[in-house]
Amino acid sequence: MFLSQSVRKTMQLLLLYFCFSVHHHLAYADPPEKLCPNTTNIAHNSPFQLNLNNLLGSLSSNASVKNYYNTSIGNDTDGVYGLFLCYNYASRDKCENCIANTASENIKRLCSNTSEAVVWEEDCQLRYSNQRFFGHLDVTGNMPRDNKQNVSEPDRFRSAVNDTLQNLTKLAAFDPSTGMYVTGAVNFTDTNTIHALVQCTTDLSPDDCNTCLETAIIDVSSCCYFSRGARVLSRSCYLRYEFYAFYDGETEFPNSTQFDQGAVSTGGGWERWMTLVLAIGSTVLVVALLVLCTYCFAVRNGTIKLKSKNSGQEVQLCDTGHPHNTDLRHQKLQGHQEFPFFDLATINVATDDFSDSNKLGQGGFGPVYKGILPDGKEIAVKRLSSSSEQGSDEFTNEVLLILKLQHKNLVKLLGFCVDGEEKLLIYEYMPNSSLDVFIFDPRKRAQLNWSRRLNIINGIAKGMLYLHEDSRLRIIHRDLKASNVLLDVDMNPKISDFGMARIFGGSTDGEANTARIVGTYGYMAPEFAMEGLYSIKSDVFSFGVLLLEIITGRRNAGFHLSKRGPSLLAYAWQLWNEGRGLELMDPLLMDSCCPDEFLRCMHIGLLCVQEDSYERPTMSYVVVMLKSETVTLAPPERPAFSVGRFSDHYEANDNICSVNCLTISDITPR
Repeated sequence: MFLSQSVRKTMQLLLLYFCFSVHHHLAYADPPEKLCPNTTNIAHNSPFQLNLNNLLGSLSSNASVKNYYNTSIGNDTDGVYGLFLCYNYASRDKCENCIANTASENIKRLCSNTSEAVVWEEDCQLRYSNQRFFGHLDVTGNMPRDNKQNVSEPDRFRSAVNDTLQNLTKLAAFDPSTGMYVTGAVNFTDTNTIHALVQCTTDLSPDDCNTCLETAIIDVSSCCYFSRGARVLSRSCYLRYEFYAFYDGETEFPNSTQFDQGAVSTGGGWERWMTLVLAIGSTVLVVALLVLCTYCFAVRNGTIKLKSKNSGQEVQLCDTGHPHNTDLRHQKLQGHQEFPFFDLATINVATDDFSDSNKLGQGGFGPVYKGILPDGKEIAVKRLSSSSEQGSDEFTNEVLLILKLQHKNLVKLLGFCVDGEEKLLIYEYMPNSSLDVFIFDPRKRAQLNWSRRLNIINGIAKGMLYLHEDSRLRIIHRDLKASNVLLDVDMNPKISDFGMARIFGGSTDGEANTARIVGTYGYMAPEFAMEGLYSIKSDVFSFGVLLLEIITGRRNAGFHLSKRGPSLLAYAWQLWNEGRGLELMDPLLMDSCCPDEFLRCMHIGLLCVQEDSYERPTMSYVVVMLKSETVTLAPPERPAFSVGRFSDHYEANDNICSVNCLTISDITPR
């Protein structure tokens, strides 16, 4: 393959850039991290901006004598509140330099004209807001960052890191002598020691410090358990671990795959040789990558044709029925190695030509069948109905999303098939069907004791947390319900059906608007049903409904057919306020359930279904609340849809389809 002169020149320029970037990385720390929430913009010469400049000056002047300081300047709408935290291992000089010369400049540059901002530097963090936040915990927007070098035993390493961080957290939060800062070291192997640090801003209460660090542990465990070093950047606390004592001034020699190394002296002979070796190695790697990229570019543009190892032909994915879905429609699948494509003949044999005896159920966009592949593997095949109005869109969406998602509490997509009018999704088979089959059937529900129900609740919460915060994409599911939670052979939950899901850009706390309302009655958040507004808090509402259904064995939709209340949510809130929450307990749980645990779950469920989406917790905080009994829960406000009439009818028979069976596919809000 010959490269054109322009391509060669481009490669030379890129090569020169990468050579300089390698040395730049070796000499300086990585850029600061920032969080600039989408808040009100501030005019350049406004009173708030002037107060902010004065505030930053006040914080900088105190950095030479303190490692933590908070203050405020101005009143009412022009008031600004700020604090800095230098990590305790940083010297006074480092702290002053970090705040006065680095963080103060970066926060103005990176988050200009915003009413709220946070920046994290190597040795400190700086925060300001137009709202008073001192003493108030906020774990939204946590940012885990990991060292890209992995460990050889990730599961054992995660356990060791978690145990270490948990022990340090308890000391930092509840031992006054620590000043909310603790470091520790634990031997992992004969040659490697885990060094860890936790620290909270001292305006937090002990319980809030504990919650902040517990949330950070969950964040780092979810994203970075395989990484040999990681940190979590949070508004009110800081967590980090490495294989070297970074808090004692030790540094590992950096390379281009690591995120967290600071300035390194290159004065010694050994350092110079290592720098040279790394520079040469990086240069060779860059050249190889550029050649590969050029080759791939030629393939994509038709200059070079690749053949499938299986068939000797290019495999063209058939039209999925939507003119704008070019990513999926025009992908060329070079065999089965890169794309999990199944041919229709294989699926026909596996499902016995989609026989009724193999039909598992009916989804919102078509039937689902059980199948057995030639190697004996059991599969579930979702067959898109040709009469489904929005089916092609959702099919495309589901394929593109799920191929990028991997979590033990999400159902695994094994592949897909497009052949003419046939559009199929092939999933791992779940022998215990879906959650609704169990919790709404008195006979089957008896198999779900309290321990199993807690496991299901926790698994769903962790799966949703992954979608919202820990996956490569930010996903809002938009149709979380009992029938979309599948159960494996051990009754572990796996969230399924991502046809309604959306990738959410920007801050996960923001909202998006749609004129097309999709979802299921009984699980839809009010702001979504009434105004078309959806966010991660919409999913939190659905999770709260599902949690209450799991612990009570009753449907939310259709509850109005009983004499108890207009909805399960309203009835639960009424009993809670009257101190009669245990009356909501599923009678089948009487022998296995701890009353205090039931009431705590009921409390968490009510917090999730509050009418004001801002008052609902994030899924990261839900996981913390479920895991830790020491976290104090706020009193819940009135849930959405809690006002309505009582019906003269008793609860419907299980054989009658309730409103919960109806999926909304296309509604335009007022």
